[in-house]
Amino acid sequence: MSTYSDYNFAKVMGYPDSRDELFIFDFNKGYDVDFIQSKEWGIGKYNEKRSNMYLESMFDNERNVHMGIDIWTKSGAPVFSFWDGKVAYVQNNDQPGDYGPTIVVKYELDDSTLYALYGHLSKESLDMVSVGEGVKKGQQIATLGSQDVNGGWAPHLHFQLSHEDPQEADMPGVVAPENREQALDRYPDPRLVLGDLY
Repeated sequence: MSTYSDYNFAKVMGYPDSRDELFIFDFNKGYDVDFIQSKEWGIGKYNEKRSNMYLESMFDNERNVHMGIDIWTKSGAPVFSFWDGKVAYVQNNDQPGDYGPTIVVKYELDDSTLYALYGHLSKESLDMVSVGEGVKKGQQIATLGSQDVNGGWAPHLHFQLSHEDPQEADMPGVVAPENREQALDRYPDPRLVLGDLY
């Protein structure tokens, strides 16, 4: 896994530094809210084909390949910018199964541009930053939302990168298997900036 090796990125959440303290979920086996919530910190993998998880109509019963990394913990947990950037988009994607409150930050790295989506946030997060605002490495930009505001999910951060400007605070967090290769080019592995979480 290559990363931006000259950078010392901040963590996007306060998860433990030891990988032994991060539970790695396998959503090929399905989605169990009670099991997820029994873990203090958990990781949902990138490029994972998931089973019986995306049942809302917006997923057309065919989008199930995950294009971000999920960081599962308790609602209210702080969320941080991994580097200096500028807030590009803020909106509440409030349909069932969607991201709920969402922030996208634009970052300039190694003469390239990355957009990072921070999804499943609290409603309060929408007032913590504003479009066009500069944010600093390690600055708190949000908190995690509860299930009643985050699209209906157990509390977690969906963190996704894009090489392309998404034009809004939204990106397809899961894609259909036939679109996987194209999506992997557009939405690179978040471990590029998060480091080797698994």
